[in-house]
Amino acid sequence: MLGKPKAKADDFTIRFAEEKDASTLLSLIKELAQYEKLLPEVEATEQVLRQTIFHRKAAEALIGEYKGDAVAYAIFYQNFSSFTARPGIFVEDIYVKPNLRRLGFGKLLFMFIANLAVKRGCARLEWTCLDWNAPSIAFYEKMGAQAMTEWTLYRLAGDNLEKNANSKSVKDSPDP
Repeated sequence: MLGKPKAKADDFTIRFAEEKDASTLLSLIKELAQYEKLLPEVEATEQVLRQTIFHRKAAEALIGEYKGDAVAYAIFYQNFSSFTARPGIFVEDIYVKPNLRRLGFGKLLFMFIANLAVKRGCARLEWTCLDWNAPSIAFYEKMGAQAMTEWTLYRLAGDNLEKNANSKSVKDSPDP
């Protein structure tokens, strides 16, 4: 990792989350899930966040603070493009509390992650957005992002993930 960069503008600071921020992250994740009408799908706990983000380092997290209070976050991880033969960054979540939107904090979070992507030699910065979220879509398009309408996101989860993982043909495969 390239040190611990920070961004700051008018009492808004972006910093990398630390293990002690697990409770704050979980609270903000639940706020985002509430906004997206997906709160029942949240399975995350502080313990799981600590394990996956801070110990396994499966993802990275940023905290956005306004006047010392955590008001925004982003979670992202590295992916890879075989076509460019370079890594990319996938933004899993980006969230700013509703009463503080339109102050440029979301844009600062994206600019911070874009800067990381460039410094890390990444070819792309990607994310998904719910198709009904018109304010976010407008925000992304204003930044110059393009919707990848020819691609469809697929997900294998829950029982179907277990069923495929436990199929007879892969049971004897070596552990990673």
